[in-house]
Amino acid sequence: MDSVLPMLLLALGGVLVGGAWSLHRQGAPRSAVVIAGVLAVLATVGGVLYLLPGDAA
Repeated sequence: MDSVLPMLLLALGGVLVGGAWSLHRQGAPRSAVVIAGVLAVLATVGGVLYLLPGDAA
């Protein structure tokens, strides 16, 4: 399970980036594009941070 979570977070980040781009191209309100973008960044950063080595407590 430890290797699946970061892959899912990175995949979610990619889907959200695509969704934000699609919303932008369709002329959606700026708030919707920003929210999708922020969620994409959070998911991607979470996936990357999960892969970084650290203390295994």
